[in-house]
Order: sequence, then structure tokens, then C-alpha cells
Amino acid sequence: MAVSTIPHFKNDEGVSRIAIGVREFMCCGASEPHDHPHVFLDMGDDSEIVCPYCSTLFTFKSGLPANGSEPEGCLVEAGH
Repeated sequence: MAVSTIPHFKNDEGVSRIAIGVREFMCCGASEPHDHPHVFLDMGDDSEIVCPYCSTLFTFKSGLPANGSEPEGCLVEAGH
């Protein structure tokens, strides 16, 4: 059985758009205690998706690593 880690992203700065290097991920809204239900989002073949909870627009940017984001610092680190 393969184990995969789905990256979690947050929007503490309240920006309208975050570029990420994956098409499948979880949006947490913001850091605890200001997070929203962690929702799985899948862009499929599209290059962008809007979180239905916080309205952040996530765009896929090839060349960014799976744990990368623009602006930087949007990845939720394990254990946080």
C-alpha cells in the first residue's frame, strides 16, 4: 500500500491568490485557531481552484516543488 502525503496550505496573510506546485492539496484557511475545516481540493486538469471556505484562489505553477508556494510560507508544516 502506497502512502502519500497531501500538502496542507494556509493563507495567514490573507492574500487573494497563492501559487502552489501541486494540483491536489488541503486548504486550512489560516493557522489555528483561525483555521476552517480542512478541505481537500483537486484541480484536475485545470490550473486553478477557489477554496469554498476562505475564497483563496490557488493556482498551479509548474516548477514549484510540492511544498512550495508563492508567497512563501503558506505550507502547513507537519505537527502544526
